[in-house]
Amino acid sequence: MTTLLFTHPACLGHDTGQYHPERPARLRAILEALEAEEFAPLIRAEAPQAGEAHIVRAHTPAHYAAVKAVIPRTGIAHIDPDTGVSPGSWDAILRAAGGVVAAVDAVAKGEAKNAFCAVRPPGHHAERDAAMGFCLFNNVAIGALHARAVHGLKRVAVFDFDVHHGNGTQDIFFDDADLLYASTHQYGAYPGTGAPNETGVADNVVNVPLSAGCASREWREAVGASILPRIRSFRPDLIMISAGFDAHMADPLANMRLVADDFHWVTGELVELAREVCDRRIVSALEGGYDLDALAQSAAAHVRGLMGF
Repeated sequence: MTTLLFTHPACLGHDTGQYHPERPARLRAILEALEAEEFAPLIRAEAPQAGEAHIVRAHTPAHYAAVKAVIPRTGIAHIDPDTGVSPGSWDAILRAAGGVVAAVDAVAKGEAKNAFCAVRPPGHHAERDAAMGFCLFNNVAIGALHARAVHGLKRVAVFDFDVHHGNGTQDIFFDDADLLYASTHQYGAYPGTGAPNETGVADNVVNVPLSAGCASREWREAVGASILPRIRSFRPDLIMISAGFDAHMADPLANMRLVADDFHWVTGELVELAREVCDRRIVSALEGGYDLDALAQSAAAHVRGLMGF
């Protein structure tokens, strides 16, 4: 068994507009980095489209219809000032969610030990009934609920190390004791949620806000003290990762000071934890990261960790 990489060219067709930070070049940079010889053992697969039935496990039918209806025939339409869509966006949106669903299928069936979904648009800000923050549908939440509905993986834990709090995943998980959402994020950054007292219906939400300027040592200590033990005690059947790389010191949208090796370290910790609690099952999906060089280096470090080297 090995690591799967799910992606699709359609994810490059989601045009957010000139100068927008969430741009196709992000995905190109990651895929170029993963062409290095060391990643030859990756099993590469095309992300299929998710169906409406997959998406409405995490979102209301009204939200599904609203996102579909806003896709323009030409140009760019904006759901909010930050969140634009183009004619190619609908295919990209469905492929992003569908890649995570397919990754869950593969890992649940034992076809791979884990998977990374190099897809866009990202998802962790998308709430049950709202798109925001570059996100239309919540890819990780869709995958988590698919794991439970189709594969009987009842308990799913998500660790979100994006520098921005995943308010959408928290919203979808908040009232479900069998779903754990754990996040490290920069305190006060967009979207302003993620306080420690936001704990969910059964202490199933773990928020660890960190100060601007937080660097490797402090972040690793926080992960080791607050995140990893909580996932271990939750005993998930599947671990999912909202893999945002914008806590890197070079990222222009925030002010934390992590380096690529931090993402390798945390991935290794999660791989060991998954070996202990859930038969090695991990599915990771791309979220943020907006400096192209830092993003490529960090994503490559993450995938190295998933592959076990």
